[in-house]
Amino acid sequence: MRKESERAGSSRLRGLSGIVFAVACAATPSAWAQQGATCEKPVYLTFDTGHMGVAPLVADVLKRQNVRVTFFAAAERTQTDGDSLDSHWAPWWKARAAEGHEFASHTYDHAYWRGDLKGVEPSFRIKPSAGAFAGREFTWTAAEYCANIGEASERLALITGKKPLPLFRAPGGKTSPRLLATAKACGFEHVGWAPAGFLGDELPSEKFSNEKLLSQALESIRPGDILVAHLGIWSRKDPWAPANLEPLIVGLKAKGFCFETLRQHPQYRAWIASHP
Repeated sequence: MRKESERAGSSRLRGLSGIVFAVACAATPSAWAQQGATCEKPVYLTFDTGHMGVAPLVADVLKRQNVRVTFFAAAERTQTDGDSLDSHWAPWWKARAAEGHEFASHTYDHAYWRGDLKGVEPSFRIKPSAGAFAGREFTWTAAEYCANIGEASERLALITGKKPLPLFRAPGGKTSPRLLATAKACGFEHVGWAPAGFLGDELPSEKFSNEKLLSQALESIRPGDILVAHLGIWSRKDPWAPANLEPLIVGLKAKGFCFETLRQHPQYRAWIASHP
């Protein structure tokens, strides 16, 4: 009985997604733009880099749905035998800038904070997961950590022709008060995500199916939430994007939500304006 009930629920969810998708496809981009101008239920969709395998499809969905997002970029290993900020991907990033998306740093080497070190001057245990020193742990001074945040931002500016936002996201969202204060002192405010905004594309698909993650997101996301997904996760067998991306956008629009970039977020607007 339980399995039959679950199958029935799944069928209803697929049916609802299909109906909503059809309605959304019938709407014009200008209609969505008009909705965004008056919407009182904003959400802030963000993407971190990854293997970039789904990046072209993600871009297609965002363009079709007339949605602007904020990308947090690091030079991560890709399926094209390079990194996500190399010359191969430069045209992709430049095209996103032309479409009105925003950009910010994810640290150049996708550098995980592992702990603070004692001392008068801030220093940290850091473990990059990208670049020549991936997998090794280092001690970085405040200046070295800031330089790594800044390197990703500078690379984004070079390949997009657009100044990134003075924001960053620490890999895994792992930080400390001292790390955040260090980054802020060198011009970068940290951005995490809402609990409901964790879209689950890093989770194993054997336990967290796309259908389950979509249903959970549509039920729990609230106005003002920052959402996070990735441009490709190596470990997930059944990729979340683009399978869930368009149904999620369509489903949230049907519930009266609109999508804005972090440039419009009330928590970051003043900071961004004061760091032109």
